[in-house]
Amino acid sequence: MRLLVVEDEERLAAALQRGLQGEGFAVDVALTGPAGLDLARHGSYDAVILDVMLPGLSGYRVVRALRAESNWVPVLMLSAKDGEYDQADGLDVGADDYLTKPFSYVVLLARLRALLRRGAPRRPAVLTAGDLSLDPARRRVTRAGVEIVLTSREFALLEYLMRRPGEVVSKIELLDHVWDAAVDTAPNVVEVYVGYLRRKVGRERLETVRGAGYRLVAEPA
Repeated sequence: MRLLVVEDEERLAAALQRGLQGEGFAVDVALTGPAGLDLARHGSYDAVILDVMLPGLSGYRVVRALRAESNWVPVLMLSAKDGEYDQADGLDVGADDYLTKPFSYVVLLARLRALLRRGAPRRPAVLTAGDLSLDPARRRVTRAGVEIVLTSREFALLEYLMRRPGEVVSKIELLDHVWDAAVDTAPNVVEVYVGYLRRKVGRERLETVRGAGYRLVAEPA
């Protein structure tokens, strides 16, 4: 399998290249953002290990450019930034996983193998359902081209439903994925936020399936 390492710390890049080659991978290295983007565009890689802070073009901009071009190569981002918002930013722009420096090589290898097992399924950078559009990276929702202002919780709820087009999603699943599972949250909070969303995106777009949950309707009747 062929990997690309985009890392401006030359000693780290060389160490990763040696270690991964020892595991049987073919490894190319780029030391700048523009060079990494060019190789990722044309190199037919199985995965990319991508630093965030790069000269010329940040890792965020590299992965965003790839996803905008419908290049779905699995990307593992590396960063010295360990804040939860930094990690969220990396995932929102289209990365598949995020590892903070300093990291264990054993953990990096395990994460990389997990990405390779999953492969590179086609994943739109912008989610759509009929005339609804949700851009996770820009935290922006529109309906028929008109922007809709949502709270962070409303946005998370809508995003989760839009990632499961046509599926019935239970209240328990929504509580587990949209709310903090460690916090004791009343089940009726889901009903409350579904009500908020219906007022903003259209009552007919969120269908209640009695006894089962909710389903996002792409094209209401």
